Amino acid sequence: MNIGFILIMSLVFSLFSCDKNPTVSTDTDTVTDIDGNVYNTVKIGNQWWMAENLRVTHYRNNDPIPQVIENTSWNNLNTGAFCIYGNDDSNVDIYGNLYNFYAVNDDRNIAPDGWHVAKAVDWNMLVTFLGGTDVAGGSIKEAGTTHWWSPNNGATNESGFTALPGGYRNAVGTYLALGVAGIWWTSTSFDIDNASTWHLDYMYFWILHTTTDKQEGISIRCVKD
Repeated sequence: MNIGFILIMSLVFSLFSCDKNPTVSTDTDTVTDIDGNVYNTVKIGNQWWMAENLRVTHYRNNDPIPQVIENTSWNNLNTGAFCIYGNDDSNVDIYGNLYNFYAVNDDRNIAPDGWHVAKAVDWNMLVTFLGGTDVAGGSIKEAGTTHWWSPNNGATNESGFTALPGGYRNAVGTYLALGVAGIWWTSTSFDIDNASTWHLDYMYFWILHTTTDKQEGISIRCVKD
């Protein structure tokens, strides 16, 4: 993850004022994954999104997704796997699991039936509907500082998306940024080593389009087909 680029863009976007975002739908529902986990969902514009991060441990065909704890094993992966931030099970119900990109892109499908891991175009549609990258982060982030570090600038959660700062696990296995940042895969590959991702930060109301090493563990949101 290009942290230097993110910091530079953070300073640029912090110069913009936070405009009022479009009024969004309050339609809600639920969806259930192969493990029986039930997720709140919300309609934003013409899209139905999960309002929680994915926490499934099996692909749609019921094959297990390996949980990889040991750092060296994580660093050597080129197949699908998940982990739990800090290897602390209490984080799952709040932040969901962290997955590498190989799990996202596995043909066995990680999303619930009738849903898919959000593509780059899905995220683009969401962000555009909410006013663009300069301001959309505020209406996406969970409000307050229960989970986000203070000051959690601009956070209103007007969209109902309820983005949480689940942090990430880097390619060598280190867990970072819980409470500070939320990062989500798209199912869109950028190049052989990296994939398209979206990044939120506790200090800013922007949402930033980034690329992330496919070996890293980050959060997933799904969209209805």
